[in-house]
Amino acid sequence: MTALTQPGPPSGAGPAPVLTARPRPGEAVIKACLMTAAAASVLVTAGILFAVVEPALEFFSRVPAGEFFTSDTDSPYAVYPLIVGTLLTTAIALTVAVPIGLGAAMYLSEYASKRARKWLKPTVELLAGVPSVVYGFFGVFFVIPVVLQGWLGLGISAYNPLGGGLVLGVMIIPTVASLAEDSLSAVPLALRQGSLAMGANRMQTTLRVVFPAALSGIAASAVLGISRAVGETMIVLMVCGSIKNMSLNPGEGHETMTGTIARTALGESPVESTEYKYLFAVALLLFAITFVMNMVSIAIVRRFRQAY
Repeated sequence: MTALTQPGPPSGAGPAPVLTARPRPGEAVIKACLMTAAAASVLVTAGILFAVVEPALEFFSRVPAGEFFTSDTDSPYAVYPLIVGTLLTTAIALTVAVPIGLGAAMYLSEYASKRARKWLKPTVELLAGVPSVVYGFFGVFFVIPVVLQGWLGLGISAYNPLGGGLVLGVMIIPTVASLAEDSLSAVPLALRQGSLAMGANRMQTTLRVVFPAALSGIAASAVLGISRAVGETMIVLMVCGSIKNMSLNPGEGHETMTGTIARTALGESPVESTEYKYLFAVALLLFAITFVMNMVSIAIVRRFRQAY
């Protein structure tokens, strides 16, 4: 049996010509613009960090770190009560946003018709365009007095993380829903068809095939929702209250980290005072928390990412 060989060039012919792509004039310009945009984002982040670190170090030169990282609610520089208020509000917001956002994403990706999807998805994303101050007024004048104290009859204070978390959860629903829907839609149709061919119904296909395949994007949407909730200012400033509180009761008034920063920056404290430097220390801690959450999001995406 003779081996099959690929036909070569005719005898006496020179080497095959090498095809090279001719550079286009606009590619260098586009590449330079993209590199500039990437470098600008890094420089802005570095500038923010530089602007926060120096005043924060001045604060810690005046106030011991032990007084800053304390749970004493009577201390004007205690940060643990602010962390409790922030985490309490964020937990309530995620309880609202994650189930509703993922449910909306699964419906839009797997069950909605083209006509329904055409008007439902922009409607969901429209919530992201509502100013946060409008959500704040919605919480102060409707959610707490009408829904929580009126319809539900809860004996809660006029400003509390329960109302703030509910309103904040509504605000971040589009963030979770949009990113999760994009991840679900990116799952190849062949996986769905294979599952249905094996006898699974649409719900089983969604939960056991499509959802695990899009897990990295879904986890990233949840982490991004957490970052959005932790960094929100106007809603917690208007709805949650201004009391340093270590209680885990969401019906009591609490102060959050972003709320403290906003109140301190209103201009009542002199620029060089310790109270003014305190907001930079809180901002630096908030930056560190957000940075860690983003790193966790990147690690989750890399861990569960599936390439098709």
